[in-house]
Amino acid sequence: MPIMRSIPALALAALVAAVPLTSTAQAWPCVGINVAVPPPPLPAYSQPPPPAPNYVWNPGYWAWGAYGYYWVPGVWVAPPAMGLYWTPGYWTFSGGGYIWNAGYWGASVGFYGGVNYGFGYFGIGFVGGTWAGGTFNYNTAVTNVNTTVIHNTYFDKTVINRSVITHRRVSFDGGHAGLKARPTAAQRAIARRPHVDPTPEQLRHAQMAGLNRNNLAAFNHGRPRRSYESLSNADRVVAQRQALSRLHVAGAPSGAQRSQAPARSPSERAAATHDQASRAALRGTHGHAGAAPRVEQAPRTPVGHPSSRSVTSGHKPPRI
Repeated sequence: MPIMRSIPALALAALVAAVPLTSTAQAWPCVGINVAVPPPPLPAYSQPPPPAPNYVWNPGYWAWGAYGYYWVPGVWVAPPAMGLYWTPGYWTFSGGGYIWNAGYWGASVGFYGGVNYGFGYFGIGFVGGTWAGGTFNYNTAVTNVNTTVIHNTYFDKTVINRSVITHRRVSFDGGHAGLKARPTAAQRAIARRPHVDPTPEQLRHAQMAGLNRNNLAAFNHGRPRRSYESLSNADRVVAQRQALSRLHVAGAPSGAQRSQAPARSPSERAAATHDQASRAALRGTHGHAGAAPRVEQAPRTPVGHPSSRSVTSGHKPPRI
């Protein structure tokens, strides 16, 4: 598990305290609920390379919405401040059901249920990279990196066996057939330290995933078509706008079409109901069905890139 050495403890505590917090309970899709059934196994997928230096991997996971579990693809995200690591969220069995423990940013990676999310998150800590001197260095033994674009890399395969709890794709801790991981004293201490909630970009990414019926477990049967997000921030905004436009213009079938339509399976009916609810939610957000969200022109540096932020830890921005 990486330990922050580039930022003194007091400076890091001040840095975490200075980062604006979000209301996780209100914004995170599946916080505060108790689900009777466990999430599906984690799908196997390949990791795209980071779009720019200092991005941190947010592994894919199953979230819960109005139409059951849906897949939130893995994505590279800009941390809220340099020197922070992402601790993934996880499902755990408690009170007769499964509850979601939201992820967070902090000086070290804490407990995430022993779930093997892959790509450095093998159940204990994180071995996909480490911060040093205001720059994130990627471990290419477990992380997919385009070294022609990103040069801050190293190779260390020895750390894998020390961080793997299970090779199964179980996505939850506790309950029937779940993992039996328990936090160590050090991991409990990490959870009590100051940390930062998911960024607005992470929350939007999770919410957008819930609008795509292909992510619904009832529709994809636990095998989502796209298990990761590889688009750049600018391309992602365009793709989201196009997806919203398609939802806006998609109308109900005519009477003749309805009479000729074949009977649909329960998963197809759930997906259709999900699409109708998505259109209704979007109409309420944007005023009318034909409105498209306003998109700002993307700058050369990816939106939210850490190098464009002010550095309060005393380190100069990395020279890439």
